[in-house]
Amino acid sequence: MPRSLLFAALTAVLALPAGAEPPKVVADIAAVHSLVSQVMEGVGQPDLLIPPGGSPHFYALKPSDAKKLREADIVIKIGPQLSPWMDRPLTSLAGSAQRLRLLEQPETITLPMRTGATFEPHDHGEEDHDHATGGPLDSHAWLDPENGKIWLGVIARALAGINPENAARYHANAAAGVAQIEAAVEDTRTIVAPLQDLRFIVFHDAYQYFEHRFGLTAVGAIALSDASPPGPARIAELRDRVADLGVTCALTEPQFDPDLMGTVFRGRGVKTAVVDPAGDSIPLGSGMYPELIRSVGKALAACR
Repeated sequence: MPRSLLFAALTAVLALPAGAEPPKVVADIAAVHSLVSQVMEGVGQPDLLIPPGGSPHFYALKPSDAKKLREADIVIKIGPQLSPWMDRPLTSLAGSAQRLRLLEQPETITLPMRTGATFEPHDHGEEDHDHATGGPLDSHAWLDPENGKIWLGVIARALAGINPENAARYHANAAAGVAQIEAAVEDTRTIVAPLQDLRFIVFHDAYQYFEHRFGLTAVGAIALSDASPPGPARIAELRDRVADLGVTCALTEPQFDPDLMGTVFRGRGVKTAVVDPAGDSIPLGSGMYPELIRSVGKALAACR
């Protein structure tokens, strides 16, 4: 976004009245909470359902979480592909609240899940990718910053429908957030520019959207997801094919057993780096999402 438009958006935000009581909003994960925080800047603060370090796949709700859901006007989440357990408590605790499933929005860029221990070569010829057709969707869509930009607008429209008194503010905040994400994308492109030939394996297949956006190539994943540990056959396949695949880098994650990396790569001359697709170590708030995008690029650069 041109600086003149960003300045105009920020000026509009400062000039707008606070309006009526802000809606009570619950976001499922930190990345979504960050985007909602950006849209609600100057109006209110969303609640976060799954705290940093909690797994979106099988999180156990606390009484304080149940209270958030009972009081919510709207729950904004990735979708059941990421947290299939959530629909039941939403029905029982937040039955009157609106639900916004970001992965199911028509504008959202989606990709199918990859299931094998090693992946087929990617085609990076298209800047954007159509919606996946057939098969389960990869739920880690927040790691494509284009989706972050799209979702800012989606969230602004949803909140404006609930709280029209602050509609102009929501839309101005979303425009400012788009500019912040675009700045993060430019920073990340600079960081990863020397990494186009990097052949890396990830702990679990969370980075496909990031790869497609920045033209990178992961060649395999130790685990299918962070909810299912890898079996011996999968580990053996990866260990046998490290040299054939030209792997020089392995991305691990802070919550997983580092000994698994040793099992696969011991004696193979593969460098490791730590990356967190959830951004658990990044402070919550509107700045969290752009910094998450930068952090993935920085982790890859550390593995060069």
